[in-house]
Amino acid sequence: MNTEIKKVDSQGRIVLPRDWREKELKEGDEVIIMEEEGILKIIPKKKIDLTQFFDSLEYDDNLVDNLENWSEFENILLKKNNR
Repeated sequence: MNTEIKKVDSQGRIVLPRDWREKELKEGDEVIIMEEEGILKIIPKKKIDLTQFFDSLEYDDNLVDNLENWSEFENILLKKNNR
């Protein structure tokens, strides 16, 4: 793991080292910044191919009936996945 100390300017900007950008930001120029108590994490945003998840959801007919009400659909789906 590499570590560097960087200054944050008055507008909250930092400069990522060039070699880090070239290595970690190959797929784009966006990052995800996560804040936890006392910690900031900068993670490269990668393009995800969602097609790999197609046909991976198992559900019953009762769930399909609730597609008209998206909130209800989400609630039922979340309850099933938390079991």
